[in-house]
Amino acid sequence: MTTALQSPPRRSTSRLQDASLLNGPMLLLRSIRGFRRSQSLIWLATVPLALLGLGIFTFSARAEVAFSELTGPQAAQFLADNLWLLIAAILVIFMNAGFAMVEAGMCRQKNAVNILAKNLFVFALAVTAYWVIGYSLMYGDGVINGWLYFNQIFVNPDPSDAIACAADGGSGCLVPAVDFLFQAAFAGTAATIVSGLVAERVKFGEFVVFSLVLTAFIYPIAGSWEWNSGWLNSVGEKEFIDFAGSSIVHSVGGWAGLVGAVLLGPRIGKFVDGKAQAMPGHNMAIATLGALILWIGWYGFNPGSELAMDQYVAYVAVTTTLAAAGGAIAATVISTITSGKPDLTMIINGILAGLVSITAGCGNMTFAGAWLAGAVGGIIVVFSVAALDAAGIDDPVGAFSVHGVCGVWGTVVIGLWGVDGMDPGMAGIGLLNGGGINQLGIQALGAGAYAIWTVFTCWIAWSVIGGFFGGIRVSEEEETQGLDIGEHGMEAYPDFASS
Repeated sequence: MTTALQSPPRRSTSRLQDASLLNGPMLLLRSIRGFRRSQSLIWLATVPLALLGLGIFTFSARAEVAFSELTGPQAAQFLADNLWLLIAAILVIFMNAGFAMVEAGMCRQKNAVNILAKNLFVFALAVTAYWVIGYSLMYGDGVINGWLYFNQIFVNPDPSDAIACAADGGSGCLVPAVDFLFQAAFAGTAATIVSGLVAERVKFGEFVVFSLVLTAFIYPIAGSWEWNSGWLNSVGEKEFIDFAGSSIVHSVGGWAGLVGAVLLGPRIGKFVDGKAQAMPGHNMAIATLGALILWIGWYGFNPGSELAMDQYVAYVAVTTTLAAAGGAIAATVISTITSGKPDLTMIINGILAGLVSITAGCGNMTFAGAWLAGAVGGIIVVFSVAALDAAGIDDPVGAFSVHGVCGVWGTVVIGLWGVDGMDPGMAGIGLLNGGGINQLGIQALGAGAYAIWTVFTCWIAWSVIGGFFGGIRVSEEEETQGLDIGEHGMEAYPDFASS
């Protein structure tokens, strides 16, 4: 038996001159009369909180004084516009649940945790990157006029300009905070699309880094070309139209994911002797529910892009609904003809294809034109999925066919049978309804510009990330076992036996 020797207790430093850098501040405070007791130190700790509260109160008081100057109709319009955009932003954010469920349901059980983790975490990444850098690049002041913008980080959401706008009788006078939230939700959508294309074989960490690059730099710069009065609005006789982002959001996400899918290569067992093999999803119930969530979320995506609560919001909601319906019907019919039976995955993708096909033109289509645009999108998605398989490109959930191909189609179709606004009797601006070829030309130019920009920048981003981290694909052993165990050390369904 041994007896432990206790070291002699340390003497506390009593002189400020002898104190260390860590002990000095506390010794200084204790030397002040009244701060010797611990209760005093607790009260001192509340000072920063009190100052924060005072700042919020002062900011609110300034806004309240300005808001009180609005008349009844002005105040009502101001509140309606901002409340509607807040609701729309929440609907778009909720789309992340839909994307996660569609992707997880259409992929195999052994990768469900990985897919859910990516879709949940990517929104947190996107909001942060977009807040720090992306929002300034997308809506900042001109650095290279028409091409590149920048401003300081979004730290001063002063509502006074929006209230002054409402006082002048304007509509769509949005406070900066709610506008940022809506735009950040769109950035998150672009990043989420990529996840489906690289599913079941990409490393989690490398995907995280790419998502940061996409939402901080690639997507915001592309978005500024149209939504910040960039070069696409002055290059020709007609202005480029992308009302809610068929190209800016969906095709950018689709092209970014396609580059990743090509560099990754197909999943093990996807192609045997050059022929694509079916890899059925493990839970079609979840995938179906996810599709319905996305459909509902699109009512924030498209009508919310009106950026005001006015008479046109309902119009956009109807064109969105009709396009989704047309896409579902057309995809079901075509898949039944080509495969002999209606394919649930094609019904899901048909709905999403119809929604993407109307996103750019939801404010520039008649009701009949919207349904037809969605129906053509539903047809396109069936043949696009088959074409990618024939090309040896593995897209586990059909994300590029839905968002990339139909994103381009949704942009171009405005130049075919679009109209100049949402009021009855508006003149046609498309080639097929008397508008000439100019609108079709600028729409094709815009869609092509977004494709070239995204493919070029994302090829560089994926290649640099892969070179720096030793590749972007998991090992063969890890892919065979499943990314849930290899990347996260857990299973989505631990109580069920794997097939």
